[in-house]
Order: sequence, then structure tokens, then C-alpha cells
Amino acid sequence: MNFGRIIDYKVCENKIFIQFETMTGQIEIITDTIINVFAGFSSQKHCSKAIEGNKNIDTTFSVREVKKEADKIEAIVIATSAVIVRVYDNFKVNFYSTDGRVLCRDFCGERSILKKESSYKREMLKAEGHKTDEENQYRFYVLKQMEGDEAFYGLGDKVGFINKRGYDYVMWNTDNPRVHTEHDKSLYKSIPFFITLRKDVVFGLFYDNPYRCAFDMGKESDQYYSYGVAGGNLDYYLIAGDSMAEIVGGYTYLTGTTPLPQIWTLGYHQSRWGYMTETEVRTIAEKMRSYEIPCDVLHLDIEYMDQYKVFTWNQERYQNAEKMLSDLAADGFKVVTIIDPGVKAEEGYSVYDEGVKNNFFVRTPEGTLYKNVVWPGEAVYPDFGNKEARDWWAGNHRFLLDKGVRGIWNDMNEPAGFSGPIPMDVVFSDEEEITDHVRMHNVYGHNMARAAYQGLKEGDGKRPFVISRACYAGTQKYSTTWTGDNHSIWMHLQMAIPQLCSLGLSGMSFAGTDVGGFGSDCTKELLCRWVQLGSFSPLFRNHSVMGSRFQEPWQFDEETVHIYRKAVQFRYHLIPYYYDLLFTGEKTGFPVMRPLVFHYEKDPEARNCNSEFLVGEHLLAAPVVNQGERRKLVYLPEGIWYDYETGERLEGCQWIVKEVPLENCPVYVKAGTILPVWPQMNYVGEKSANKVLYLEVFPGEGSYEHYLDNGENFEYQLGAYNQYCCKLMRDGSLIIHCAHHGYDKDYEQVEVSFSGKNFKSDFNEGVCVMQLS
Repeated sequence: MNFGRIIDYKVCENKIFIQFETMTGQIEIITDTIINVFAGFSSQKHCSKAIEGNKNIDTTFSVREVKKEADKIEAIVIATSAVIVRVYDNFKVNFYSTDGRVLCRDFCGERSILKKESSYKREMLKAEGHKTDEENQYRFYVLKQMEGDEAFYGLGDKVGFINKRGYDYVMWNTDNPRVHTEHDKSLYKSIPFFITLRKDVVFGLFYDNPYRCAFDMGKESDQYYSYGVAGGNLDYYLIAGDSMAEIVGGYTYLTGTTPLPQIWTLGYHQSRWGYMTETEVRTIAEKMRSYEIPCDVLHLDIEYMDQYKVFTWNQERYQNAEKMLSDLAADGFKVVTIIDPGVKAEEGYSVYDEGVKNNFFVRTPEGTLYKNVVWPGEAVYPDFGNKEARDWWAGNHRFLLDKGVRGIWNDMNEPAGFSGPIPMDVVFSDEEEITDHVRMHNVYGHNMARAAYQGLKEGDGKRPFVISRACYAGTQKYSTTWTGDNHSIWMHLQMAIPQLCSLGLSGMSFAGTDVGGFGSDCTKELLCRWVQLGSFSPLFRNHSVMGSRFQEPWQFDEETVHIYRKAVQFRYHLIPYYYDLLFTGEKTGFPVMRPLVFHYEKDPEARNCNSEFLVGEHLLAAPVVNQGERRKLVYLPEGIWYDYETGERLEGCQWIVKEVPLENCPVYVKAGTILPVWPQMNYVGEKSANKVLYLEVFPGEGSYEHYLDNGENFEYQLGAYNQYCCKLMRDGSLIIHCAHHGYDKDYEQVEVSFSGKNFKSDFNEGVCVMQLS
């Protein structure tokens, strides 16, 4: 990018247009703390798929020019109450806090490209027609100055550790069935957002461009970190704040927060590719209940369809789908069905015929239908960038809802194909504009999830439950997600913690992994340790591949069933806590699973903690992720913590060694915690949770907000919920009052567990006061 020197500038409302010698750059003030940098290489407007609506807030700011000579502008200086922006020649942009601390500066030196082959070998490869330098794929780069002590967090579900310093990644949604390792640059999601943390500074950068892009987080050079993109505009946001929480809040202010789900979705999900027949599905349900392993959801993979054709049902394997789903519902089970984007190219198949008639499928540059091979054989792909096609796809979900299906699982939507990648020149829509696969690839799954969300919301009026494998920034508004086709290996169990925490920091709060691993064969010990970790992930699903060992716990032995049951029961015990976290998370954008650094960013031990995490701010989980480990080294951050199992009081800022027999998972609770819990139940709704408020309280001082609503529809957004403010005083008194009353069901009583003792009290006009010590 060569903009040349600054010629002039003008201010228009919240935008500052800076004229350079060769083109115009733009600084837009979104809020006091969010600044957009834009240059229109492909168009003169934002083309965001992540940001919906106008996010601008009226903000007071100043603009001045600094001249080094009478006729030459050295810099344009823009200041809000929180950020100072200095723009230099060649559209170099630096950001500072108002007290003068450096936030983020463009690198002004020469790039030193990391060469992986000798010059001789590069020439030989080039002569044979191979690409020798990945950087040739990218239209332009943005290099940021490395100040020295940076740690980087976010970027979605990339492989490796929580701190991305020293690694490089590519944003290109990729169906990768191989064992994922640190070597893999791309997985299923493209979320071009990360948080930079230094000793005295934290900020975020969101590069809102769906084209293929690359991030080098100091691997190439310890002088800079970089972003390269294959096309589109220069369009990024600097998000300032005083904490990582504020940065995540700013990012989700732009891209949207995770909406509150139906409460049953927080229960346990059982899945496999594939449960082949109605008899097999009923057997799984019966065994779940007979072994007293709580379960709310059964997932059906592609075998439920007729010849793998989407929006059909296999009448031979499932003789009476409506009755099966009705019977399962009577026993507390909800059914979620998989949907792939590939539509079988078969005349007489209504979904195909309607799509062809209305031009809803992508085409080759020559105008013929583009076809690839997926599960049904030769298939075509919906053009989800076309609103009419999305509306049509959304309407097709009525077929499944009418049978009793309660959720949709979008898979293969990178998009994937068995005949190789979709060519880059295949013709797609981008709303009213005709474009190509290059631009729309990374948002294909995003738009598919958007259509599924619309279809479910219009179909039954309840909060849609959609799972999507492929995502872009902002997909959290429509869909939950999981980390894709992992394997039953210890390395993937270890990877689950940083992956899920990174997704949470990237806006995807409702996420999980395939418990036990999807590919390969799980062992007893691995399954036991994985379900202990999985019980803390927002999306809690066991899923495995056809041909692998069955992963239901009774396929192993009695001890496995006991350990599995204990972990799942503990999850159900905590469901009201998870629901509260998601209720507040819809407002704040804060994730459920959080790396320690999210709340303890000044603690150097927390920066690289990969084997434990926080659930909200009050619980710390340290699952065992190594084979054969019976002692776990656990770090407790600042404060007083209580061992959940033993009640032992522990000082923070220290490493401890915890004995971890196979049936135990270390859990610690922060002093002063007020934890809402449920009595044991086999599925959500089996027992009433609206009469008694059950609390576990831990010594100290603290406060907590608990929410109660119908757990199902959108009435809470209109105020139909109750908000209970709980306050624990130093003297052991607990005060609870209903600060907002909009739901017609009230708690009548409070039952509290505190330091080994139980207390009961009634609500009196929405207030309860108890003396616990």
C-alpha cells in the first residue's frame, strides 16, 4: 500500500477523510474507545458481514494538524476522551491512551520475510509451477510495531496455546478431518479478532474483511506482528479499554453477543455418526435413563435422511418419526438433526427443483450449476449470500419442526466437497452484488446459520438452537459452535481448553468440543477425563465417528458409568449458574469459559495458563488432561479459594498439588461466592425449579445476580423475568431481594448450604434475610 504523503483532510460528522497523494484514507469515530481505519480498495463503503446496524455513538472528538514545514502536514491528530490517533504519511496510524501510553503503532521498518527454502529450491519449485511464497496470495499487509512484552489472545478456534505469541495462522474455513496439530494454520472458523495484552496496556484489533487472510503474531520477526489479506478493503477497528473484559465487551458491541438460549440446551447432548435406526435411538434413550445419566438432547446425523437428501426423512429406518420424537419428548428428550448445505442434484426432488427454478444455487462462470460430490452424491450448493435464497432455506426448516425437531446442526458448511475445493471463480451473491467464491467462502457458514436461525425463530417462536461448524465474526448472534472433527487423543483433550477459551474471547460464548473425540478410538481413561472437562463447556455433547469405538459410557465398564454419571450430574447441578452467565453475557459479551488472564491480566502466571480455566468469575476448573496423571499442579490466582470437594480454604497466588484419582476433577470456588444450583434431575424440567431457590454460599463478602424466566421464548427481552440480587456480608448475613419482577412465577423459599450447614427461609414480599454465621 503506497498512499504517499498527506495532502489535506476534512471532517464530516464522525468521519475524518484524509487525502494522500494516491488515494483517500478514513478514520471513523465509532465510540470513545472504538476507532475504525478504512481505505476503499474494492469499494468505498463497509461491506461487513459481522456488524449489523449503526454502531456509532455521538462522541465528542477533536482534530488538528501538525505541520513540520509551512506547507507540509506531518500528522493529523484525532482525540476522543479515551484514545488519541495520530495519522502520518502513507496512512501510518498510531494509537495512544490519553495519558500518552502507546497502544498500537504501525511498523515503519522493512519487512523481513521468513524464508523456509533456499533460493535455489525456491527457483526450482517456481519453475515447476509451485507457489513458493505464501505472501504472494495477499493483496496488502498491515504491520504493527512489537513493543516487547505482548501476549496475544483470541482468533477463534485456532490450534495451539492460549497465548498466540510466536505463531502464525490463516483465516480460511477448512474441513480438515486429519488430526489437528500446531502445524495446522486453518480450521473451520475465521474470526479475525485478537486482544493484545502488555504490562500496562490492553486493546483489541478486529480486521473486518472476509477474504482469506493471514496473521503472524511475531513468528516472522520479533519487531512486528502482521495481517495480510487477499482482497477487499483495509477495514479494521481499534478497540481500547482498561481491561480484557472491556475489550471483549467492545468487540461484541460491534459484532453482537450470544443470545440467551433455551435452558434445556445447557443439558447433556448424546450423539454419534450414526444412530442408524429408530430402534437404536430409542435404545440410547432408554439406557440414558436406566443408568441415571442426565440427558436432554439426542442428535441425529445424516442417516435420518432419505438418501442423505436435506429436509427429508428416511421412512425405512425411522418408520414413524413424529411418534418417535413425541415419545422421546414425553421422556424429556429433545432431538437435534444435522443439515448439510449440499442439495442432491436430482430432478423430482422438491428442494432441488425449487432451488433450480428460483436460481438459488451457485453457478460456474459459464452460467451452469456448480456441482460437487457430498453425502447424497452429486450435489449443488445454495447461494446463501442471496437474501431470497436464505429466506427459502429458512422456510424449509418447517418440515423438521413439524415432526418435532427442536434444533438444527449445520455441518459441512465451510463449504466442503468430496471432489476437492470449490473453485475460486464459482459465482456467488453478496446481497445485491454478484461476486465469487473468493469473497464469500469465509462467510458461507455464517449466512447458512443466519438462515437456520431465521427458520427456527419463525417456525416456532422459541429461541432457536442452531449449531454451526463454520463461522465468521458475528456468527454468535445466530449459532452455537463446536471445534469440529477432533480425535480421541490426549493432545486434543489438552487443546480443548485453549480452543474453547479463545472462542469465548472471540465472541463465541456458547461452544464445546466433541466429548471423547470424534475420530479414532477412545479409551476409558480418556473418556472419563474428557467428560469432566466437557461438563464445564457451555455446549456439552459426546459425539463420535462411524467405525470408531462406541463412546456411550456403558460401552466401557461400571466404573466408567459411575464417573460419567458423576460429571454429568454435577453439570446439571450448575445449570442455573450457566444460565445466569448467559443471561448477563447477552448484555456484556463476556464468555462462560474464561482463561485466567481474563480476570487476572496483571498476573504473569495467568498469561500462559493452558490447563485450567474460569467458569464465570466464581469457579475455577482444573481438569486432568494427561494420561495416567493422578496429581495435578493447579495455579490459584489472587484471593481466597475453597476446594469445592473438601471445603479446604486456600490462599491464592500459589501453585498447589492436588490429588486427582480418576473420578475427581479439581474445582475451586472464590471466597464470597453465591452459587445458584439445582437438585438432581434427569433432564431439564423433570422437577420444578421455580419454587425453591437453592444456593451454595462460601465464606467471605460477595454479591450475585440470579435470573428466572420461562427458559424458552423471547418474552424476557420484554421484561418478563425476575432478577434476584444477592449480597453476602462479612458478618455472614445474606440478603436477597427481587430487584426486577416481570415473570409470574416467584420463588417461595430459599435453601442455603454454607460451611457444611443448611439453612431455610421464606421470601417475604420479594425479600429474604438470613444469618449464616
